[in-house]
Amino acid sequence: MNKLGVHALVWEAGWSHEECARAIRSTAEVGYDFIEVPALDPSLIDPVFTRRELEMAGIGVSFSLGLDFDSDISSGDRDKRERGRRKLEDAVRVCRDCGGHTIGGILYSGFGKYAAPATAEGIRQSAETLAGVAQIAAKSDITLALEVVNRYETNICNTAAQGVEMARLVGAPNVKVHLDVYHMNIEESDIAGAIREAGPHIGYFHTGDSHRGYMGSGSVDLTAVFRALVAARYEGPIAFESFSSRVVGQPLEGILGIWRNLWEDSRDLASHALLYTRAMLKAAQEAERQAAERSRLPLR
Repeated sequence: MNKLGVHALVWEAGWSHEECARAIRSTAEVGYDFIEVPALDPSLIDPVFTRRELEMAGIGVSFSLGLDFDSDISSGDRDKRERGRRKLEDAVRVCRDCGGHTIGGILYSGFGKYAAPATAEGIRQSAETLAGVAQIAAKSDITLALEVVNRYETNICNTAAQGVEMARLVGAPNVKVHLDVYHMNIEESDIAGAIREAGPHIGYFHTGDSHRGYMGSGSVDLTAVFRALVAARYEGPIAFESFSSRVVGQPLEGILGIWRNLWEDSRDLASHALLYTRAMLKAAQEAERQAAERSRLPLR
């Protein structure tokens, strides 16, 4: 059964002790199984405090990040690649110490718009670095989930098929693909088909909608998305991600272009997303069961 989570930026812009406690408490009160914590700078996360708050609330945690261009492991600059490797290893340590088991996001390149396509050598260097980090992560039962994002946020993994290819290139059993409906809505020709094809390789999934507001109020065919997830037999974590200028500050506000205030009430947004996700998963499961039963004649 899928564990359901919510991105911390639905609640808070940072991860001070006060923000951490509020975000974790709110996540638990709404009824989520885990919270996804952004770790753009892992050094800003206090793992002892965070783990204590998580344990008191009775929920789990995942982490996500995007490397900056100064720590881009696909770069031809050896110093940048080394900084990226250290940042990824720092994130693994924070995840381990907080009791988490998944790190998603743009782990393979810089998080932002490139001016040129990726090079074959850059992709190979990225995969080589990730393979080393994956070995360290495996010792703590941590999965690295490579997020597939739109062309304005990376020049490597823009489609699910590219994400699968990158995971295969890394070649570690704890390296999976992280899919996100917001990005798939931009890049995929057939979202449901891409999910089904990537099925065994998916390790993390982001729900949301085309404008990153309330689920079901945008243009994404979420019925098809959830039916594809069920058909793919995906049973891993599903996290709701939504951004608004109501909460998100810099640098993410600028990188992601969060200029509109799509919602005011974090709790209402998060509660709606949880109910919506549960209902969509149930409907998808029933649709599959009914389809199987309709194929049978009542001969016994």
